[in-house]
Amino acid sequence: MGGQRHIVTVETADAGTRLDKYLTEAIGSKAADDPDFEGELLSRARIKTLIDEGRVTRLVGDTETVTIDASGKVKDGETYALHVPAPRPARPAAQAIDLEVVYEDAELIVIMKPAGLVVHPAAGNHDNTLVNALIAHCGASLSGIGGEKRPGIVHRLDKDTSGLMVVAKTDRAHRHLSEQFAAHGRDGRLTRAYTAFVWGSPLPHVGTIDANIARSSHNRTKMAITKTSGRTAITHYKVRENFGNPIEVTRVECELETGRTHQIRVHMTAMGHPLLGDQTYGTGQRTRKVKISEPAQIALERLGRQALHAHHLGFEHPVTGEQMGFDADLPADMQALHAALKSR
Repeated sequence: MGGQRHIVTVETADAGTRLDKYLTEAIGSKAADDPDFEGELLSRARIKTLIDEGRVTRLVGDTETVTIDASGKVKDGETYALHVPAPRPARPAAQAIDLEVVYEDAELIVIMKPAGLVVHPAAGNHDNTLVNALIAHCGASLSGIGGEKRPGIVHRLDKDTSGLMVVAKTDRAHRHLSEQFAAHGRDGRLTRAYTAFVWGSPLPHVGTIDANIARSSHNRTKMAITKTSGRTAITHYKVRENFGNPIEVTRVECELETGRTHQIRVHMTAMGHPLLGDQTYGTGQRTRKVKISEPAQIALERLGRQALHAHHLGFEHPVTGEQMGFDADLPADMQALHAALKSR
């Protein structure tokens, strides 16, 4: 009936809950508890549609009975199966999108990803992605490397994070680069550094944040620090520059020892120093913003995103074995923010 099948059993505390609400929370809990969860994150509206389509069944022994009443109340001990249809296969199309190429050879390409560009097609972003641009730029040489939906991709940056990325153009490059990113730099081959502008001033000025990260159990679109589950996440940071007296903002350099989703944003927020412009994790942005100068407020408003830029990327070339290193200046929007903060 579909590409994925989730089976959940009602516990006493959930008895009496509407079926659509129960399934939404149950699948969300599975995603939060399992860092390797690969299923589709389902909204309540999406689950109601699946119920209406007859894709939810109640299991009694070897019998499955289709359930089509989303408002029905679940009972203690009942077991339900949710069938999620496989996504329609889609091969990204080539699209003529300008790319800032930093380096390119027969094996790989290093590009500067601008803020606002999604890396690969996904729900809500089926085209106008980095992958679409790469297919147009590289042509047939990129086809199928690493899978049709993510050809050549060995790592990602958030949509609104700018900076350096490397993409494989051959199968052997994809294999070797993927191994380096899987090792997260612990073997000395891979280095990654980011510039972040954060509220306040981290203490100590040089340190390491070692805190597991998992999907939030309260909001499935967010990640969160967790003590008992999740994946190991380690960020090394250094304070590079302070702004204001007393200090209101700090420019921080972060080096990743692991590469979890939203890692820097989650770790810095957990320290009490969220990134400027981060609407997802940066609580209290409005209150903090009034403490900086008017030009800095204007620059932050124009930034319109988290102040995070991947300014350094180093890796071992997959064929020659040469250690490659690339550094990139701040993009114009973050340069403007920096200049406004310094002018106070």
